[in-house]
Amino acid sequence: MSKAKILIVDDDKNICELLRLYLEKEGFETIVAYDGETALKMVSTQKPNMVLLDIMLPKLDGWQVCREIRKTSSVPIIMITAKGETFDKVLGLELGADDYISKPFDTKEVVARIKAVLRRTTPEENSDVKEVRYDKLVINLTNYELIVNGVQIDTPPKELELIYHLASNPNRVYTRDQLLDEVWGFDYYGDSRTVDVHVKRLREKLEGVSPNWSLKTVWGVGYKFEVKDN
Repeated sequence: MSKAKILIVDDDKNICELLRLYLEKEGFETIVAYDGETALKMVSTQKPNMVLLDIMLPKLDGWQVCREIRKTSSVPIIMITAKGETFDKVLGLELGADDYISKPFDTKEVVARIKAVLRRTTPEENSDVKEVRYDKLVINLTNYELIVNGVQIDTPPKELELIYHLASNPNRVYTRDQLLDEVWGFDYYGDSRTVDVHVKRLREKLEGVSPNWSLKTVWGVGYKFEVKDN
């Protein structure tokens, strides 16, 4: 198996070097960009398997970079920033980031999160296909594909994992805390708004596709993938 390629984007060269050393020690290939414009070019030309993206960058900031990447790619993005406010986290998720780590960070935690995301987004050879199908909808977790009305929709990994989890258990109601635990993992330091943001983005893709199923809010509880009886 080839090494996973990680693009590190930060204008602090010391942080880039620290991450590069740890990641290469863990067996990853690394490439580095010190500004937003270079990062976008490298995503296009180098095809990394993941992007570690700082927010405060020269030329284009991390928000702009994330937004532009999501126009053409579903590569996993982990935001790394000194800003820990909820607003920044929600905005990053709105723009399509998959995870968040605040500075100062534990390098071992960064490596662990990268490995966890790559395990989820890299299909295992000869593994059983993980797929659910409904009217005009195919959710394939093996190849990380969301197909709506026969058209593949570019979808960030975490959104696809969330809709797969819900659709695999139709009509079952999940609380936000359950979804954080079962989809993001017990070590995810998020809050309930993380789930709300991802559901909102999924609804933009799925609303009105079929009368036979829908992504429902159960007020005061959480969410469910509702399937109507024929």
